[in-house]
Amino acid sequence: MEQQKLPNALISIILGITSFIGCCCTSGFGGIVLSGIALFLAKKDEKKYLENPENYSNYGQVKTAKIIAIIGLILGVITAGAYLYLVSTGQLDELRENYMEMLSEMQEAQPAAE
Repeated sequence: MEQQKLPNALISIILGITSFIGCCCTSGFGGIVLSGIALFLAKKDEKKYLENPENYSNYGQVKTAKIIAIIGLILGVITAGAYLYLVSTGQLDELRENYMEMLSEMQEAQPAAE
């Protein structure tokens, strides 16, 4: 019998990688969701592989996807925790104000192009 590929291995890798972007762009919450989905799909494929290991050929991709998803989940939790901490202590508003002040100072310091 010819070996098959596990169906969710590639999508799990893609979701795991995009969870890194989700960590940065959505204060960590997108990373948690995407890596959670990737981890679920990788576990599903792992279970399928363990039932009949001789039928499947790409188990290495599933293990890679699982590792990437776990890293994305950890980064998402850390980022979300830091964001929630900054919001709850009020430091996020201070950081935004300081950033806006720096931007306006940089714009004033540049000579006008003629």
